[in-house]
Amino acid sequence: MTLPQTPHYLIDMAKLRANMEKVAWLREASGAKALLALKCFATWSVFDLMRDYMDGTTSSSLYELHLGHEKFGKETHAYSVAWADHEIDEAVSYADKIIFNSLSQLDRFSDKAAGIATGLRLNPRFSTSGFDLADPARPFSRLGEWDVERLETALDRVNGVMIHYNCENGDFDLFDRQLTRIEDEFGSVLKRLDWVSLGGGIHFTGEGYPLQRLADRLKAFQDRFGVQAFLEPGEASITQTTTLEVSVLDIINNGKDVAIVDSSTEAHMLDLLIYREDAKLPKTGDHTYQIAGKTCLAGDIFGEARFEKPLQIGDRVSIQDAAGYTMVKKNWFNGLAMPTIALKEEDGTIRKVRSFSYDDYKGSLS
Repeated sequence: MTLPQTPHYLIDMAKLRANMEKVAWLREASGAKALLALKCFATWSVFDLMRDYMDGTTSSSLYELHLGHEKFGKETHAYSVAWADHEIDEAVSYADKIIFNSLSQLDRFSDKAAGIATGLRLNPRFSTSGFDLADPARPFSRLGEWDVERLETALDRVNGVMIHYNCENGDFDLFDRQLTRIEDEFGSVLKRLDWVSLGGGIHFTGEGYPLQRLADRLKAFQDRFGVQAFLEPGEASITQTTTLEVSVLDIINNGKDVAIVDSSTEAHMLDLLIYREDAKLPKTGDHTYQIAGKTCLAGDIFGEARFEKPLQIGDRVSIQDAAGYTMVKKNWFNGLAMPTIALKEEDGTIRKVRSFSYDDYKGSLS
C-alpha cells in the first residue's frame, strides 16, 4: 500500500465510528439530539459515516451553514454572532432553526425568519473555559443575552435558546452543577420554550466518562422543562481519530536536537500557537528531540518528543489528535503545501481523498 506523501491528515474511520457509537448511544438513552459543530470539524468526506449517528449540523457562519445543508443534510441549525443584511435570506433558506446572538439581531431579522424555528443565544455568565480567549463569559462578552427580564420580552418571537458554556469539560459533576445553576436562574424562561441547545464542549466520548449519568441528567432536564435538548459535539465527535503525518527533513543541534519536519504549527495546527500548547507527540524512549516546523516563524515548534531510537532524515512522525479546530484552520502561511486529507478505512487500507496544489494556493489570492 502506497502511503500519501507527507504532510497529510489521516482520519481513522474505525476510531471515528467508535466515537459515533457513543454519540448514538447517548441520543437513544437521553432523548437529546446531537448536531455536529462545523466550527470544529467540517471535513465532509466522512459525513456519510457520521450522518447515520447524528441528527444534523450546527454552524457559525453562512458558509458553514451552506456546507451542512448541502453535504450533511438532516437538521440544520444556523447561528452567527452577527448576520449581515446580505446574508439573512440565504441563511434562512438553508436552516431549520436560526439562532440570533442578540435581541437587536432578533429585532432586525425576525420577520425574515418567520417561516422557521427561531432562537436566541443565552449567556449564563460562567463557563468551563480555562482560556480567556475562548471564554464566552469573559468581561464584556458579546456572546448572547443574559438578562432574564430582557429575555422574557422576546418569548413571543422565539421558541428556543442556545447556551454554549462548556469547553473541553470532561467533569460530569461540574456539568451537573452548572446546569443546575442555569435551571435555577433561567427556569422561568426555559419552561416556556420548545427546545434548548446546550452547545458543545462536553467531552463525553473521552475514556471513562460516565455516559449513563449524563444521559439521565439530560433526560431529567428535558422532562422538567418540557423541551427537546440538543448537544453540539465538535471535539467530542472526532477526538483521537486523526493524526497529522509528517516527515523529518533535517536534524540540527543548537544545544538540543531539533528535528525539522515538512509541516508547520502556524499553517497546519494553528491552535497550538493560539493557545500556546504542545502537540501530542511520541513520548516513549530515551532519544529526545524538539519537533519544529519548516516556516520562517521562529516559534514554529510542535513540542518535545521522545523516541526509541535516534531519528533519521526521512523518518515519519505522527502527531496525534489533529482534527478538531485544526483542519478547519489550515492556511497558506509561507506558501507551504497544505496537508493532503486521507482516510484509513476500517479494513486498514488508506485512501487519499483530497490534495492541494499550487493552483489552490494561487486561487486563494488575486
